[in-house]
Amino acid sequence: MKNLLPVYPVFQIEPVRGDGCYIYDKDDNRYLDFYGGHAVISIGHSHPVMKKRLKAQIDELMFYSNSIVNSKQQEVAEKIISLSGISEDYKFFMVNSGAEANENAVKLASMANGKNTFVVLENGFHGRTAAALSLTDKMKHRTAFNTDFKVIKVAINDTEALDHVMENESVCAVITEAIQGIGGIYSCNKSFLQAIRKHCDEKQSIWIADEVQCGFGRSGKFWAFQHADVEPDIITMAKGMGNGFPVGGLMIKENVLPIEYGMAGTTFGGNHLACEAVLSVLEVLESENLIQRAAEAGEWIKQELVQMMGVKEVRGKGLMIGIEMKFPIAELRKKMVVEEKIFTGSSSQKNTLRLLPPLNIPDDAIHYFLHTLQKSIGAHINVTI
Repeated sequence: MKNLLPVYPVFQIEPVRGDGCYIYDKDDNRYLDFYGGHAVISIGHSHPVMKKRLKAQIDELMFYSNSIVNSKQQEVAEKIISLSGISEDYKFFMVNSGAEANENAVKLASMANGKNTFVVLENGFHGRTAAALSLTDKMKHRTAFNTDFKVIKVAINDTEALDHVMENESVCAVITEAIQGIGGIYSCNKSFLQAIRKHCDEKQSIWIADEVQCGFGRSGKFWAFQHADVEPDIITMAKGMGNGFPVGGLMIKENVLPIEYGMAGTTFGGNHLACEAVLSVLEVLESENLIQRAAEAGEWIKQELVQMMGVKEVRGKGLMIGIEMKFPIAELRKKMVVEEKIFTGSSSQKNTLRLLPPLNIPDDAIHYFLHTLQKSIGAHINVTI
């Protein structure tokens, strides 16, 4: 791997195939995937519906630019709006990733109201590209460009602090993750999100809901912000919407729409294969009732976790779960993947383990995970005492 840029520390495991909640390495060792490659795998690895649709599309047309009609994009937009139950006045724009979706959201918000200050939440994460990085808390890899960006931070669910900063007439937008992913699985409460909606209405500011990790059913609702019974001006999405195919998107309310051609654009976004990937996910979410499954399985898992030794707190909704241990989780996580062959995730909180399994994770896999985690925690505690 001498010619590859080392962007992540990696486990020396090379998956070569996947099936449902499992992946297999080149020696045919099987790994239980309770992380989904950063919450990407929403309907399971190599789902037959997705394979069938993508193979059929490859035989027809893989790509053409957005200078022609692609009715599949309209089909995706209608299906997302219908299945999620959001207002029909959103306009849909397909891109390639979550960071690209957030870059466009920030740009469109500033174009809409001419303001230049952004309110972000402590521990939030919105991507590693230029503007997205500026909105991301506690990232050390900033440039001079990022540090000059006008950003005001408030603590999650600190409504009093939000009230104060929203007195600033220059606030362009507030960007939130309804459930923070990398930040440690902290959830915005209902009253906090409703306060954001109220302030943005009063100040002609834009509320951007970053649903890149928590969207597409993972929280037990289609969008995590729906737990608060409010709607944002812009919704950004990616990860689970493509189940491994690189795709992102934005839902944009009419008050934020660009006024000229060229204000938003993309070469690869919304290509024919990307559309089929998203349509596959939407079909399976609906036919297998996976949003309800995520809600029910998540509650079951959390009830079991809170009883385990070494667990300080369990956070999250649906199948987006954070387990805060009474000790740093790095060695436990390593033991789980190397010895027990189970993938889990870390976070910016050194004691918090993230669980982001496929939404169709079967009961027997959940039983096995819970049993193995409890055993591994016990072994870890005995070693470290």
